[in-house]
Amino acid sequence: MSNKRNIAILFFTLVVVMMGFGIMIPLLPFYIEMFDAGGSAMGILMAIYALMQFIFAPIWGRLSDQYGRKPILMIGILGNALSLFLFALSTELWMLYASRALAGVLSSATLPTAMAFMGDSTSDEDRGMGMGIMGAAMGVGMVIGPGLGGWLAGYSLGMPFFVAAALSLAAFFMVWAILPESLTEEEKQKAKEAGGSSSAKAQLGLMWQSLWGPLGFLLVLAFLVSFALTNFESVFGLYMVQVFEYSPQQVGTVLMVVGLLSAIVQGGITGMLTKRLGESLLIKAALLGTAVGFFLMLAAYDMTTVMLTVGFFVVSDSILRPAVSALTSKRADMGLGVAMGLNNSFMSLGRIAGPLWAGFMFDVNVKFPYITGGVVMFIGFLLCLKYLDKPVPETAVMPTSTD
Repeated sequence: MSNKRNIAILFFTLVVVMMGFGIMIPLLPFYIEMFDAGGSAMGILMAIYALMQFIFAPIWGRLSDQYGRKPILMIGILGNALSLFLFALSTELWMLYASRALAGVLSSATLPTAMAFMGDSTSDEDRGMGMGIMGAAMGVGMVIGPGLGGWLAGYSLGMPFFVAAALSLAAFFMVWAILPESLTEEEKQKAKEAGGSSSAKAQLGLMWQSLWGPLGFLLVLAFLVSFALTNFESVFGLYMVQVFEYSPQQVGTVLMVVGLLSAIVQGGITGMLTKRLGESLLIKAALLGTAVGFFLMLAAYDMTTVMLTVGFFVVSDSILRPAVSALTSKRADMGLGVAMGLNNSFMSLGRIAGPLWAGFMFDVNVKFPYITGGVVMFIGFLLCLKYLDKPVPETAVMPTSTD
């Protein structure tokens, strides 16, 4: 019973965090227009958040191993609330950049810590299902966010962000009052004795070394997962406006429907597929589906075909994300918080590259972001055929620290 309660709290927390991100997608074009900026500014606005996550996620992951999941999770949730509040109050473009940078620094503690908590609380057999539940929570947030943002923006552009900040505060108090610590004092002491610097330089060194260790290829896949999704998300609104002349409400409707589909797939299907097929086969199939999905989206010609093609792409990506996370947690040979922090950092790297690449390609040709995205994911599928199941030499041990 208590474990179900804990999972429910984590679920709500990730819903709230992702809802704050989902709210922005249909509204950002209006903020950019209000400050007389262009597409490149939108790409930077999305990328700066991911850049901060890229740097700080492994630091928070290590700290969660040493000091416990609960306090680090609380820092992440409170940081998310503060950044949303500041975004709503922004009156200049640099303020938007600053609020998103702050969100990346602090709220980057949330995802790796929540995933590590789930890893602490589930067996190897149920790990895929647990990660699927976390993915479903993110999907639900992405369902609620765009619709809520479009509706509340009728009052003011800032209103959706005030509401999201208030919900983050509610999640903070739930974690503070109800959620227990998943690590014992002995486990935290062991992590402290293992050492490892939490400086950005040390963490970047650890990330580089991790590419040559047992998790190396899985971390590359984590990058590709986020690259694909943000390559899609960052220009989706612009693409719909330019090609179909959709309104923000219509863009939000599409994202709500496919987000609901994503949540259903991750919460109800991913765990079952993982147990039946295994993470490796599921990753290969999802990579191929994601590549195909990019090209299918270019063939859409009305709302129905937009829903179908975008839905196919999002389902494939929704299966891929928890499968990669689950396999990473199983192959982790260091603290689980460190492994999940590394996983999230490489996902953040994908969230940096995706919007910047998509924005640049969009300015060249509106179809290029999806064409190049499909090519990249197909290359990832081919690499999986060669490297995903390749045995790791026993001497290839991940370091626990860098100096």
